[in-house]
Amino acid sequence: MRQAARVDEYAEFAAARAGQLYRSACLLTAGDTHLAEDLVQETLGRLYLRWGRVSRADNPAGYAQTVLTRTFLAHQRRRSSGERAVDVFPERADSAGADVPLRLTLVQALGRLPAKDRAVLVLRYWEDRSVEETAGAMNASSAAVRTRCVRALGRLRELLGEDIGEYARP
Repeated sequence: MRQAARVDEYAEFAAARAGQLYRSACLLTAGDTHLAEDLVQETLGRLYLRWGRVSRADNPAGYAQTVLTRTFLAHQRRRSSGERAVDVFPERADSAGADVPLRLTLVQALGRLPAKDRAVLVLRYWEDRSVEETAGAMNASSAAVRTRCVRALGRLRELLGEDIGEYARP
């Protein structure tokens, strides 16, 4: 009976967090939805194997995000240099009413950044994590995260240039 309750608890957690993990994975992969799905699936599989420990953690959702980030970074290290993400984004309704051209511009610019730069920006500014939480997720020091944030934001500004203003205007 205990095992069945644990499986039900995991299934409830996975159903509640899968959407957020997928959105983060899409940003990490710069819009590669297929890779994002694979990363989320691998993340949820790893969480299932360690669910006894994860469920007792102070912040299981943060733990899941950390696993996702580390899975992404490990994938980037293994990725062959010949693989390239496609430029075509799937069509879907924008229910939040967000500015689609701005979003596409940002995702494309994120895609041109190195994997660790993307990860630090997604964790710090999309997931709204602290420097210390980001450092823990990336297995790096707080100083390294602060330095990488400054440099990654600088690169992002260079990539976006002055053109970002035309997308941000109402």
